[in-house]
Amino acid sequence: MYSTNAVLITMVITAIVAIAVTVFCFQTKVDFTSCTGLFCVLAIVLLLTSIVTATVLYYKYVRWLHMLYAALGAIVFTLFLAFDTQRLVGNRKYAMDPEEYVFGALEIYVDIIYIFLFLLRFVGWR
Repeated sequence: MYSTNAVLITMVITAIVAIAVTVFCFQTKVDFTSCTGLFCVLAIVLLLTSIVTATVLYYKYVRWLHMLYAALGAIVFTLFLAFDTQRLVGNRKYAMDPEEYVFGALEIYVDIIYIFLFLLRFVGWR
């Protein structure tokens, strides 16, 4: 259970992050779509961190580990949001076909939801 204030603060932070990443992706010349190996490594690191966190938190609650996992997850999915936004926009190394825009919108939606959930874990701790 999270307080109403934590949910509202997290919602505002998530909206600001999503808008900032989208504007950044439209304005920058940095190509995130060419870094697919980096994103694969980040996903593996997040997976291993979640396994360690789940194992440790099962036996004893360690607050800093919970915060580390939440921060790492929010950062990784913010980078995934930049990657997916640039794929949807096009004109990059890996761009989506016009027929795949529904799938691209779904990817961006899932990234934003995960950013919200990880930030809620970070903001809403007791």
